[in-house]
Amino acid sequence: MNEANCDHVSDAGIAARDAQAGSAPRETFSAFELATVLSHFDIGTIQTIKTYPRGSRKSPKVLCRTNTGRYLLKRRAEGKDDPFKVAFCHQLQLTLADRHFPLPRLIGTRQANNSMLQLNDATYELFEYIRGEPYDTSPDATADAGRVLALFHKLLVDYESPYRPSEGSYHGSRAVAKAVDRLPEAMDRIFGPSRDHGEMASWIKHRYDASRQRVAELGFDQWPSQVIHSDWHPGNILFHGSRVVAVIDYDASRIQQRVLDVANGLLQFSIVGGVGPASKWPEGLDLVRYRCFFRAYEDNESAALSRAELQAIPHLMIEALITECVIPIAVAGSFGRSDGRQFLAMVRKKASWIDRHEAVLAAALEP
Repeated sequence: MNEANCDHVSDAGIAARDAQAGSAPRETFSAFELATVLSHFDIGTIQTIKTYPRGSRKSPKVLCRTNTGRYLLKRRAEGKDDPFKVAFCHQLQLTLADRHFPLPRLIGTRQANNSMLQLNDATYELFEYIRGEPYDTSPDATADAGRVLALFHKLLVDYESPYRPSEGSYHGSRAVAKAVDRLPEAMDRIFGPSRDHGEMASWIKHRYDASRQRVAELGFDQWPSQVIHSDWHPGNILFHGSRVVAVIDYDASRIQQRVLDVANGLLQFSIVGGVGPASKWPEGLDLVRYRCFFRAYEDNESAALSRAELQAIPHLMIEALITECVIPIAVAGSFGRSDGRQFLAMVRKKASWIDRHEAVLAAALEP
């Protein structure tokens, strides 16, 4: 459901991150700030600098072209600049780069080769710029996204970091429960009082809780965990044709059960949207893309999931679908550019379809 990005941007995650920003002006760099920050990096002679208006409005970015290449400079948004969490993300990316995983390379500072530059209470990052193409929804591109996810999990199965990652996930999230409780009041405030708002929130709460409980019954807490990406969707993957050239945005990475990545990836790469109001979108998923993603994931023998994990996937997809939308809608009454009421109607329709087709979706994952 995330909008695909055709260029590298390291915070192209779910809309909840920008919901509170609304239509606030986009943060920018001052000329002095740019000159000062770039002086800390050895990237050659600067030829052009262009504003890069992608991702969070609170995190300014510029694209720098030099005689040695192209680079993306970013100032981290306030609240996303905890040095220990940034250090976890950077260590993870540096490890993946050493293991030849496709991602934009972090550029170290001139003197200390530090991937994180802290100046005047701000945190900066400089990345190799990788130009890519959006996900074209083809079976081949879908399969490659599944293949690269399996590679991500394989390369990190034994990874340990000295830094503590973020916690929690879309499964059994307390933040989701609180957002659902706020939905009726928020919708009444934005769109005017309506009994439909309370009824919708009640349905979402019931559906989310039922899926959460079923996943728990299948043994979720006993499944092995490792570092996962936690935001695997088309907007965080850059393609060249049907091949993945880079995976971006590691801010959500954490230690959790890897099936969370698989279930969210299956949802994001098989969901069917459309033009016009979200409530008019088709209710089903694209089962061809669904199978392509998973078959490519399981082609890596080390990525095989247990039968219980496979049975949990439809329920986790429902949890992921609900989690992605309720928090921004509870804050702003919208999901990106979509009317919150229309979007919730679509979520209800698709979650109901997944629930009715649980057996079909689980069987499609069987060997």
